[in-house]
Parts: sequence; structure tokens; C-alpha cells
Amino acid sequence: MSPFPTRVRLCLYAKGIAFETIEPSGFHGDTRDKGVYLDVNPIGRVPALELDDGRILPESEVICEYLEDAYPNPRLMPADPWGRAQVRMISRISDIYIVMAMLPLFNMVELPPNQWNQAAIKRHLNEIDGALGHLDEFIGTDSFAYGNSLTHADGTLVPILLLADEWLPIFRGEPLLPKHPKVDAYWKAIQSEPICARLIDETRTALNAAMNQ
Repeated sequence: MSPFPTRVRLCLYAKGIAFETIEPSGFHGDTRDKGVYLDVNPIGRVPALELDDGRILPESEVICEYLEDAYPNPRLMPADPWGRAQVRMISRISDIYIVMAMLPLFNMVELPPNQWNQAAIKRHLNEIDGALGHLDEFIGTDSFAYGNSLTHADGTLVPILLLADEWLPIFRGEPLLPKHPKVDAYWKAIQSEPICARLIDETRTALNAAMNQ
């Protein structure tokens, strides 16, 4: 369900790299200790990439950059410096502004609804709305986050916008994506892209399972 492994899976799927997924304990409502995963990744966050020679690389953005360098085709970053900067900026807006505004709600939803802080919910929804407004200024208009083909920015945005569209409504705020026309148009278009459709299906399945626990 985490958006960070999802962006790595987009890279792996798009480049046709065979891989095995191991889900560690201690994440997303799993109350067990993280256990041996801390030996794999002392930072204690997902994802981590274990190479065939046993070396470990944590942090999704770093993993995607490594895979782009190690497996350059097909390219998921524009060739020109400006385009590469735009892809990184879109991802940064998502990570720094949208995700950080959502984070308190991720924590709050673990409590019974009668313990939710409604004033805090309203404040955080307003912050997410503002962050989506920032994204609307920079997102592409050719059915992709930037340019006319998949980039790492799509891997960043797809799981986050799915959460905004299908998870945030549990807090009973107004729908946010329709308030931002370019973001809304992108979200509708990207769902038909085959790799992104696969990621959406995987994330939606995990999200539905978590919400029905």
C-alpha cells in the first residue's frame, strides 16, 4: 500500500527487470516487530533493494536512480537537463508537500473514528488541497506527468493520487482532485496506461484490504 515501493515497481515493470517481492513485518497496521528487516535496512523504511550480490540499497528515489543508471533502456528520465529537472520537481512536490500533508491522516486513521480530531482533519485536507494546487501548476498535459511517455514522476504520482481519490473520502471532506483541472485530467488519463493500471490495481487491492480490516 505504500507509495514508495510502488514507484520502484513502475521502474522494474517498465524496464522488464525480473524481481522478487518480500513483504517485511511491522508495516501498515502489522503490529509485529520489524525484526530481521532492520538487519536488511537499518533505516527501517520500505522499500529496500537487494541486489544479486547481496548489496542493499534503501530509499525509493535512490533505488529508481540506480535502476535508471544500471538499466538505461527504456529511458524513464528525459534526455535534456530541463526535462529531468521537471520530473524531479514533480516528484518532489508529491513527496514534500502532498505526502507530508497526508502523513498525519495516515496516523490518525489507525484510531477509532470517534477519536479523530476533526479540526486537524480539516487543516490537513486544506494542506493537501494546497499541495495539489502546486502540482497543478507543473504537471503535464499530454496524459503523462511530464512529456509524452512514462517517467519516474508517474511512479511517484499514481499511488498518491489514488489515495487522494479513493482513500481521503473516508474523512468526509469535499473531493479534491476535481478542484485541480490539470491534475484531474492527468489522473483520468493515466489510469488507462497499462503499467500504471497494473500499479493502480495492486494499490487498490491493498487499500481495500486495509480499509476492510
